[in-house]
Amino acid sequence: MDTSETTDSSTAPGTEPAAGPGAAASAAAPEGTAPDGPVVDGVAPDPAAPAHRGWRRWAMDTRPLRRPAFRRLWSSTIVTAVGSQLTAVAVPKQIYDITGSSAWVGYASLAGLVPMVVFALWGGAVADTVDRRKLLLVTNSGIAVTSLLFWAQAASGLGSVAVLMVLLAVQQAFFGLNSPARNASIARLVPEEELPAANALGSTVMQTGLVAGPLLAGALIPVIGLPELYLIDAVALCVTVWAVLRLPALPPLTASAARRAGVREIAAGFRYISGHRVLLLSFLADIIAMVLGMPRALFPQLAAQTYASYGEGLALGLLFAAIPIGAVAGGLFSGTFSRARRHGWMVIGAVTAWGVAVAGFGLSSSLWVAVAFLAVAGIADMVSMVFRGAILLSAATDEMRGRMQGVFTVVVAGGPRLADVLHGTAGSVLGPRAAVTGGGLLVVVLTLVLAAAVPALRRYRV
Repeated sequence: MDTSETTDSSTAPGTEPAAGPGAAASAAAPEGTAPDGPVVDGVAPDPAAPAHRGWRRWAMDTRPLRRPAFRRLWSSTIVTAVGSQLTAVAVPKQIYDITGSSAWVGYASLAGLVPMVVFALWGGAVADTVDRRKLLLVTNSGIAVTSLLFWAQAASGLGSVAVLMVLLAVQQAFFGLNSPARNASIARLVPEEELPAANALGSTVMQTGLVAGPLLAGALIPVIGLPELYLIDAVALCVTVWAVLRLPALPPLTASAARRAGVREIAAGFRYISGHRVLLLSFLADIIAMVLGMPRALFPQLAAQTYASYGEGLALGLLFAAIPIGAVAGGLFSGTFSRARRHGWMVIGAVTAWGVAVAGFGLSSSLWVAVAFLAVAGIADMVSMVFRGAILLSAATDEMRGRMQGVFTVVVAGGPRLADVLHGTAGSVLGPRAAVTGGGLLVVVLTLVLAAAVPALRRYRV
């Protein structure tokens, strides 16, 4: 997440202090506030910049791109966000071509989810005990090699579902190890005041990949064939490895953090969450929003029944694309909210807005109104992601950030899948529109109850 080759940091890009005032402040700050201070993990705050006027005040906040190290890390995601989606499309397509069964496609998703969850939790503990840059190098290289193996099996015409599922499990295990280290590193590359902007930049790129990647895959498969999609992803991952090579070293800030990562360290991470209500509430807010309010499992039924008059194919495509498109729009105009200091209230407001928008979607009989509500939900989701991520990075000490990001990865990946089961079941009993509307209203009610009952989240600010 670069405009100059000099950094505003108090240390050079290739060095990292053993500890700093920001680290000490992080450990000692009261729960209701983020740690203050002129330095955060060795990175000095950005000097005061002149106020922007006109459209620049509302456009994407690009302050973190002044930081060369963050700029390199972020730039690599522009390529890999699309490349990873090519593989995400190619794997289920190849499995369906081999088996002719959607059930096998579902089994493959489960084969990838389980190792991702296990290795994300372990990877968070590992990220707190080793140089995160080295861990990123190993895991990104592993993902690249796995993509090459995907290409090799497809190009050879092997046609083995078992091989595909094993490769998918290995790839997701590497991703589980990679994601906590990557996300936890952001707080070492930008100052605390720029964390929301950094999260908005990263989330916008990822959401753009969710839209552009599948569209590009659909256009390329008839032209170049399925194997080449894997090869493009592997090449894109080489860009990521190069970008990580140019990052500064990111070792643990304290000697006590350099230890063996095992079950005890994973358990310590969960105890840390339970002892810090702000962190616990940020996870609960996401679980409420995603499990009760993510209606994607009902999109096919709504497209075939409620919006059939618009054309089932068109309706289905618009329903799936609306939330990511809204999220991208929110990211492009993140200047409207990224400088907010009341992070807790921003999360509460965003999750409540998500619930209202989902309920509005459930009540909509017009496809275009429904898509508009889903796009609004996407904007709310972007705001929620930005500030939940900022809270996780600012409220936790550096020696715990990897484990917090490991749990975050599991919640983000597991919540929508639980929602698929819940909404699919409720939709078959109550009907799809009632299930969607009821889920959205539950999100609103539970979020407001949580905010009223536990003040720690609404009081949190930087």
